[in-house]
Amino acid sequence: MKATWDIFCTVVDNYGDIGVTWRLARQLVAEHGLAVRLWVDDLQAFVRLCPGADPAADQQWQQGVDVRRWPTDWQPVNAPEVVIGAFGCRLPPAYIDGLKPTSTLWLNLEYLSAEDWVEGCHGLPSPQPSGLRTVFFFPGFSDKTGGLLREASLLVQREAFEASPGLREAFLNRLGVHPQADARLVSLFAYENSQLSGWLDAMAEAERPTHLLVPEGRILGDLQGWLGEASLAPGDLRRKGALTVQVLPFVSQDDYDRVLWCCDFNAVRGEDSFVRAQWAGRPLLWHIYVQDENAHWEKLEAFLAIYRHGLSEEAGEALVELWRAWNMHRDMGAPWRGVLAHWDELQAHARHWCTKQAAQPDLAMTLVQFYRNWL
Repeated sequence: MKATWDIFCTVVDNYGDIGVTWRLARQLVAEHGLAVRLWVDDLQAFVRLCPGADPAADQQWQQGVDVRRWPTDWQPVNAPEVVIGAFGCRLPPAYIDGLKPTSTLWLNLEYLSAEDWVEGCHGLPSPQPSGLRTVFFFPGFSDKTGGLLREASLLVQREAFEASPGLREAFLNRLGVHPQADARLVSLFAYENSQLSGWLDAMAEAERPTHLLVPEGRILGDLQGWLGEASLAPGDLRRKGALTVQVLPFVSQDDYDRVLWCCDFNAVRGEDSFVRAQWAGRPLLWHIYVQDENAHWEKLEAFLAIYRHGLSEEAGEALVELWRAWNMHRDMGAPWRGVLAHWDELQAHARHWCTKQAAQPDLAMTLVQFYRNWL
C-alpha cells in the first residue's frame, strides 16, 4: 500500500500558496510513489495553474494527485500517514479529531526565508492538547533547513532546452514572441509597483534593445499607465525607444519555467516564481510580498546577505541597490544601469548559486526523509 499524504492549501490572494503545494504534491507522487490528496479551498486559482482541471469538481485526479475541494461541511476521511498544513492554514477541527497521534505525522510547512532564526526553528515540535504533535518545517537555503522545491530532472531539462536553439525558438514562437537578434530578453512578473516607469524609461533609453515579457497579472495597471493606455491584453505588443513590451497569457507552471529559461534576466514575485527563477540560473530581481510594518524588508536583506557571497564588492552593491529600489519604491533608472555595468559577473554568479543550491537535498526529499526518520 502506498503511504497516504494530505496537503492542505488556502489560497489567500495570489498564486504562490497553490503554486508551491501543487508542485510539491506532483513531485511526491511522481518521484516518491506516494498517494497524495491535495485539499484546496479555491479551485478557480488551481485551474489557472493546471489547465484542464475542473473548478466545480469535489474530487478529480490531476497528474496522479487526488485533488479535493476543501468542504465547508467536513466529512470523515481515512487518516493519512502524513498531513501537511501549508503556510499557516488552519486544518478543519473535524479532520484533526480523526488523526491518530501514534501514526500520523503533522507538519506545518512554513514560508521560505533566509533569516538566521529559521535554522533554529526548523524541525521543532509543538505538542497539541489532543496528544498530536505538529512539527515546524521550514524551506531554506542551507543544510539545516528543508531545502528548496526542485524536481529531480529539472536542471537536466533546463540544460537540454538551453543546448537546443530550436527548442527555444519553437517555444517563443508558440507564445508569439519574436525578439530582435541582439535584444536582451527580460521577464517581469510582479505586484503593483509605482517605480516601474523609471525602470521602463531606463530600458527605453538604453543603447541595446530590450524585449520585455510581462505575464498577465497585477503589474499590468502600472504598465498601462506608462504606455498611456486604458487596457492591455495577452498578445499586445508595444514599442517605445529601445524597449519592446509584450504581454503574455497566464501559462502553466512548466511553461513558466521555460519563459524563465529563455530570458536573460527575470523579475519575479512572491515565493514560487522566486525559487523557479533561481533554478533558471539567470540574474533575477525579487519583488517580495509586502508585510505590515515593512517586516518583509528583513526577509529581503537576509536573502541578499547570503546571495551576494562570491560577488565583487561593486557587483554586490549594484545588485543590492536594484533590489532595494524595487522593494522600497525608489527610482530604478540608476540601479538598473548599475546592474548592467556588472552583467557578465552577475550572470556567472547566478549559475554558481544555482549549482550550489542544487547540491543540497530538495524539499520533497527532505520531507520524505523526515517522515522515515520519524517512523
